[in-house]
Amino acid sequence: MIVYNKLVRDRLPEIIVASGKRCETLVLEPLEYRRHLQMKLREELAEYEESGAMEELVDVIEIICALAEDAGLSPEQLEAMRLGKVEARGAFRKRLLLISVSE
Repeated sequence: MIVYNKLVRDRLPEIIVASGKRCETLVLEPLEYRRHLQMKLREELAEYEESGAMEELVDVIEIICALAEDAGLSPEQLEAMRLGKVEARGAFRKRLLLISVSE
């Protein structure tokens, strides 16, 4: 038996059982769910930083959407907020590094 104690995607237990194995799961309470989402975000971000794989970036986006949903925002509302910031402050497309600001 391998013990994981980590948040997984919804269909993973079904996939494990279909492969002929058994697994044990627990439905987290809201505060624990949020804490595990935050831990998962750090884990997936570290994996993306290490590998640069787009698949890891997709996992980061999925976790961000889950965090937003947990806070009461739909993915569409989150995207609208993102676009509002892009309109007001820009994006990161120009690759600008701010060196200093003087009075």
